[in-house]
Amino acid sequence: MRRLRRRIEFFQGTLDSTSEISEARIFDTTLRDGEQSPRTSFSYEDKREIAAVLDDMGTHVIEAGFPVNSDAEFEAVRDIAEATSSTVCGLARVVDKDIDAALESGVGMVHVFCSTSDVQLQDSMHTSREEALERSIEAVERVKDAGVTCMYSPMDATRTDESFLIDVIEGVSDAGTDWINIPDTCGVATPRRFYDMVETVCAHTDADIDVHTHDDFGLAAANALSGYEAGAAQAQVSVNGIGERAGNAAYEEVVMALESLYDVDTGIKTERITELARLVEGKSDIAIPANKPIVGDNAFSHESGIHAAGIIENADTFEPGVMTPQMVGATRELVLGKHTGTHSVRQRLEEAGFDPSDAEVREVTRMVKDRGAADEKVTFETLKELAREVGVRREEVRA
Repeated sequence: MRRLRRRIEFFQGTLDSTSEISEARIFDTTLRDGEQSPRTSFSYEDKREIAAVLDDMGTHVIEAGFPVNSDAEFEAVRDIAEATSSTVCGLARVVDKDIDAALESGVGMVHVFCSTSDVQLQDSMHTSREEALERSIEAVERVKDAGVTCMYSPMDATRTDESFLIDVIEGVSDAGTDWINIPDTCGVATPRRFYDMVETVCAHTDADIDVHTHDDFGLAAANALSGYEAGAAQAQVSVNGIGERAGNAAYEEVVMALESLYDVDTGIKTERITELARLVEGKSDIAIPANKPIVGDNAFSHESGIHAAGIIENADTFEPGVMTPQMVGATRELVLGKHTGTHSVRQRLEEAGFDPSDAEVREVTRMVKDRGAADEKVTFETLKELAREVGVRREEVRA
C-alpha cells in the first residue's frame, strides 16, 4: 500500500461538502524562494538532500534555484535535474542570459518572470508597460523555441492594473506559455479577491494556472486554496512556509488541507511531512514554532485535563479527526503541567509500569499541577519520581 488512508469519514456540518477542488498539483519552491529567507543559504549538499526527499515524496515540481545566479547554483540545479524524477524548474528573469542559463542547466521547466505593477515597473525595473510586455513575450518564445515547458509569472500581479494584467496574460498565452503563475508577491491578497483574480485570468488564457502566495498577513495558505477553488491546477509552496519576508504558503499546510479538508489525493507521501520539515528546519536554521500547524511540537499535544481525557477515549474529540499524527509522520503527546488532569496522569503512570490507586493518581496529579503552576517543566522522568515519592507500586507483570 502506497500510503496511509487519508481519513475515515467527514463529520456532518461545515465540512460535509468537499467538491470545490477535484485535483491539485504541488510546486515546491523551498530551494528557490525558501532560500531567499533573510539569513538563509543552502549548500550544494543541502539542496541535493532536500530535493531527494521532495522527489521521493512525489512532489510534482521542484524549483531548484536561479541558475544564472552563480556557478554553484547552476551546478546544483543541473545535478538535481539529472537526479530526480519530479519536474525540475529553474527561475529566470526576462533576460536572455538568465533563460540560456536555465536551459543549459537541463531543467524540464523554465519559470520566467517580469514585474507588471506600476510601482515595480517604475521604481524597480525602471521600464514601461510596453517594454515589459514585449520582453515577456520574447522570453516565453525563447523558452518554447528551445522545446522546454514554460511558466510565466507577472510579478506583483495582485497590485497590477487589471486591464494591463489581462494584456500580459493574453500576450504570453499567444506566445505559447504552458503555465501562468499568479503571484501575490507582497502578500496583499485576501481569499475572496484572489479567487476573483484567478477566475478572471482563467477566462483569458488556455494555459494552466499556478498560484504563488506570500504570508505577510497570514493568509498565504488560505489564498493558495482559494486559487485552487477558482480553477488553478497548482500552487507554489515552501516547506515550513519559509521564504521572503514572512514567507510562502507552507507545503505541509496546503498539502494536508487538500488531503484532509478537500479530500483530494495529491499523490504526496504525507507520512514523510514531519521528516521533511525537520530536515529543512536544520538546513535553513529557521526554527519551527511549537504552535506551527501540522509540524509544530504542539500540533498533536494535549495538556488540558478535559482535552486529554477526551483524547484518551477517542482522539477525534479534540483533534480534527480527518488528520491524524500518523498521516504526517508525527506522534501524539499528553503533556504534563498546570492543566493536567487525572486521566492523563493515570495513563502516563501505567505507561511507566505503575499500578496506581485512584487516591494515588489524585495525589500525583496535584503534585504535577503544583510544579506546573510554579513554571517547572514536568517530564516523564519527573512523573516517575513523583510516583515513587507517593509510594505508587509498580505492576508485577508488564506485557
